[in-house]
Amino acid sequence: MSAKHHPDFDPARLDEQSARLRAMAADLPTAPGVYVFHGEDGDLPLYIGKSINLRSRVLSHLRNPDEANLLRQTRRITHIRTAGEIGALLLEASLIKQQQPLLNQKLRRNRQLCSLRLVNGQPEIVDSKDINFATEPALYGLFASRHAAIEGLHQLADQHRLCYGSLGLEKLKTGRACFRATIKLCSGVCRGDESPAAHGQRLFTSLEGLRVACWPYPGAIGLTERYEDGPHKDKCQIHVIRNWCYLGSASDLAKARELDVMATGFDADGYKILCRPILSGSAHITLLNPITSPVAGWS
Repeated sequence: MSAKHHPDFDPARLDEQSARLRAMAADLPTAPGVYVFHGEDGDLPLYIGKSINLRSRVLSHLRNPDEANLLRQTRRITHIRTAGEIGALLLEASLIKQQQPLLNQKLRRNRQLCSLRLVNGQPEIVDSKDINFATEPALYGLFASRHAAIEGLHQLADQHRLCYGSLGLEKLKTGRACFRATIKLCSGVCRGDESPAAHGQRLFTSLEGLRVACWPYPGAIGLTERYEDGPHKDKCQIHVIRNWCYLGSASDLAKARELDVMATGFDADGYKILCRPILSGSAHITLLNPITSPVAGWS
């Protein structure tokens, strides 16, 4: 049922509430950051979001009738300015984990994290509780559960005509080929149509696109973004990262080094946010180990 057909939907009352919220939104900067919709004092936040233009993003919520439930409960809107988009993404993910807002269902979940690795040429599922995904080499894919990892392996097999039996997804009877080979969905390693080595190479090639990158530094780094306008113009924000985990942000290197602690575990959200800018070389990085000098960044 859409919001406009919900029995609690009252256009006049929503218009009045929207007017109050629009006045709050008008005070937000047209700059990157995180915004929070609050309900009654003392309750959990209703919703936490991020944008490169806070005012525009919050106003877009107010124009969406499908978000009537959020708007009806909102009593105030607060924000935290960040220097850039990466900082907004990192802060949003961190605050959602810490504050557990009622309407951020996707990022609120503390999911079991699984991946795949090859052992003697056969894939096995590993759990982030057992190994450190940030430093373990040759892991493939990030999955929310063991079931999701099995489904991911099925999809790879279907896309690349791999054998369920050879992948451990199906138990084959001795001397019998798998059913998929008879309908040409498997290239037939199970009946000798291709060699185990050729099948293994296709499996390895298919997994390469899912490879999880190891943390490429000996310790923590500072990823620097500069404010482009407003009262903080010409100042910077240094995001402290270790093993793909976001540890906090600081205004200078001395304060950033104080945030360097051992990460508690692999953070899939941090990895997805940071992998491209860090590995592409587009981010301004400083090694926070005091015996090293800054590289590709600002001191």
